[in-house]
Amino acid sequence: MEEIGLFPLGIVLVPTERVPLHIFEPRYRELIRECLEHELEFGLVYADEDGVRELGTRARVTEVIEQLEDGRLNIVVEGGDRFRVERLTRGRSFLTAMVDAVIDDGGEVDPATAGRAAGSFRALAALAEAEVEDPDETSGQLSFELAAQVELAPEAKQELLELRSEQLRLEFVVELLDAARATLIATRELGDRAKKNGSRLS
Repeated sequence: MEEIGLFPLGIVLVPTERVPLHIFEPRYRELIRECLEHELEFGLVYADEDGVRELGTRARVTEVIEQLEDGRLNIVVEGGDRFRVERLTRGRSFLTAMVDAVIDDGGEVDPATAGRAAGSFRALAALAEAEVEDPDETSGQLSFELAAQVELAPEAKQELLELRSEQLRLEFVVELLDAARATLIATRELGDRAKKNGSRLS
């Protein structure tokens, strides 16, 4: 076990994902400054009205975009390994905890599932007309790499984070990507209908 600083937020960070953060609370400014000074990681954990989750992701500051005169920071962090909070500790202005690494249960990944997940991602990217790198279907973290590039609900990302099998994660990612694509199609059809109705009324 290892003690790390925790940063509860209303977002979920998955391994390989990069996100910008605005750091304004004094206690978290202290945490980030310490991480920068000593090249440490902190733990990002999802928090909502139901409380703080026990399973989170290690985060490393990859870029300091801006340091404001009042001490606030704009940074970019990247998701690393997953962890589980074993017990909270005391003594700092920010939350700290003893954590253990989360290890997958093992098992083989069906190449066909990896292919379906990559295909669903390509289809969504094409529909959204987004320029993305072609996914590596042989990557051991393909599920996270795909989820990191798509806007997903935090609850869905937390569920993905907690799965202990890459095969199960890939199957879940296929569902999420296909649902996102169906939603985008429906939204565009609704927009097209609204335009047609508007043209009749004008």
